[in-house]
Amino acid sequence: MKQAASRDAAVVTPWYPTRELPFRGSFVYDMVAATAPGCDSLTVYHGDPWVAAMDAGTAQTVEEANAKLMVRAAHRVPTVGGAELVHYPVTTPRGQLYGAQARNHERHLRNVLGGKPIDAPVVHAHVGLPSGWAAVQNARPDARVFVTEHSSFLDKVFQDPEAVELYDELVDRVTGFLVVGDPVTEIVERQFPHHAGKILRIPNPVSFDLPRSEPVKDLRSWLYLGGILENKGVHWLVEAFAQCHAEDPSLTLTMAGEGALRRPLTERVAELGLSDAVKLPGSIPHDQALELMRSHDLMVHPSRYETFGMTIVEGVAAGMPVLVTRCGGPEKTLAGIEDAAGELIDVEENAESISEGFRRLRARFLDGGLDLDHAQAKLAAEYGYEAVAQAHHRLWFPDSL
Repeated sequence: MKQAASRDAAVVTPWYPTRELPFRGSFVYDMVAATAPGCDSLTVYHGDPWVAAMDAGTAQTVEEANAKLMVRAAHRVPTVGGAELVHYPVTTPRGQLYGAQARNHERHLRNVLGGKPIDAPVVHAHVGLPSGWAAVQNARPDARVFVTEHSSFLDKVFQDPEAVELYDELVDRVTGFLVVGDPVTEIVERQFPHHAGKILRIPNPVSFDLPRSEPVKDLRSWLYLGGILENKGVHWLVEAFAQCHAEDPSLTLTMAGEGALRRPLTERVAELGLSDAVKLPGSIPHDQALELMRSHDLMVHPSRYETFGMTIVEGVAAGMPVLVTRCGGPEKTLAGIEDAAGELIDVEENAESISEGFRRLRARFLDGGLDLDHAQAKLAAEYGYEAVAQAHHRLWFPDSL
């Protein structure tokens, strides 16, 4: 068994980029890229939910078969930052409640480990349920266990009584409970006021080391990265773009991501006669997303609610002005540099708020009213790889500093 003074760590997560969904879990990928170089070793355990309709009997049979298969099939492969990745499916009945999901992930991880604990003195899980619970149940007795919570659907999680019970125990047991922004803090404190003093804040990391080939000269090419979902405001984005494109036909829009609205929006784009100006390429790898940021002029995100807004920080890091809603996370992330980085608009159920925000932002940009260098410097000091990695390492390895 490794000594507690070693700088070995493990990450447990339900999200990590895969070949089928290369953009999902990019924030975990960035966290691993930032922290792994400061560790002796880091292993990522990615419990990938494979959801299907099945009754209880079928679910048990499938889980047992998966457990036998994973003993032989699950193996380590290299991932970012010198870390290693163990990717395994978590067979999940459709509609399974959050508490049951947590116990499900706990069992699947134990199967992959062959019944042994995670062999690392530090275990860091992403989201309390399911992965935080799986982590505390499978960690060594002497391990320091941390959880970063950045789920945007915690209110739904806490509608499940079993999930509330497990979450309460989880926060009590972990060494450190971390959040990425104030909205998450408020939800957890409201649900568990007795744990308020245990909540720490460490943001998701963002790389500021990939400069663009040339600075943005005009805000002609728009970019959206994220889920093509109702709560992201993407239908209003398409309508707003149509309004602005009617005024300036040189404008283009790329909407990269997957979701239930991708097909309806593709059809709507065709109805508007904008198929040559609007592209919906689907889910793309994280490195390709970063390339799009460095080749487009404007990041537009009209989300209804965000806990952090990491994509916004990535856009500024890539030298892009941003047009984003005050939806929880972004106004906190961009506090003090709102005008330097771009334009914040209110969450409204219409297209005009976006199109009017664009007109204001473009006029300010062309008049020299933004200061992206200042915005980048401020964000890098708080969200850059080095700053976030140091914050984690201070918690993970206090005896080796």
